[in-house]
Amino acid sequence: MTITDLAKGRYVARIAEGRCDIEAAQALRHLAFAGQDAKGGLECDRFDAQCTHFLVEDHDTGELVCCFRILPLSGGAEIDRSYSAQFYELSALTRFDGPMVEMGRFCIHPGKADPDILRVAWGAMTRYVDDNNVEMLFGCSSFKGTDAASYLDAFTMLKDRHLAPRRWWPQVKAPSVFRFAQKLRQRPPNPKAAMQAMPPLLRTYLMMGGWVSDHAVVDQKMNTLHVFTGLEIGAIPPARKRLLRAVAQ
Repeated sequence: MTITDLAKGRYVARIAEGRCDIEAAQALRHLAFAGQDAKGGLECDRFDAQCTHFLVEDHDTGELVCCFRILPLSGGAEIDRSYSAQFYELSALTRFDGPMVEMGRFCIHPGKADPDILRVAWGAMTRYVDDNNVEMLFGCSSFKGTDAASYLDAFTMLKDRHLAPRRWWPQVKAPSVFRFAQKLRQRPPNPKAAMQAMPPLLRTYLMMGGWVSDHAVVDQKMNTLHVFTGLEIGAIPPARKRLLRAVAQ
């Protein structure tokens, strides 16, 4: 895989080169997932060695403001290699016969709120998808903390509008889950409140036609609730594809 640096405005996205870059990403992940009051450290796991890591930096200062990692798969037959397969029973996706990429550990520096950071990150991902003929993106989209009550509006909207197609339906595997599609069956949606509570990464997936599992995994180790998220590239609306590719140029 090859990709040149992607620069837009004050930010540049590039692929990590060497141990120092990867440790910088792991330090940002620790800050984002453990909180700004946490002492310095690295958030890492066994999947880091298998993944390609993307960095988004402030062009002027060199500060790392966003990172994520990707794990390419030749198709659904390799789905058990993914990080997500630890938490979700994904046998339905073994039938997917096109190239897939798992996108994970996506985080933005908690002190940064510039929407261009997310745009540049998605621009880099779009360039990779186009260059490598990827047909599906997937991963775990995380809500901060493990209190489901804080996100009931968001989960209600997911239940009403964004559940996975039956042919790809992720089943329960993790020991601790919040079955929001079942528990919130009678709850009416509040779209405005839902979108305010939705993590930025998941919000972007949904705008492109992404879908989610019917339950959230309670991940005490990462202090998150996460939903399996899938996005079939061929299903992205044409207008949204044009916007993404404009950023990726």
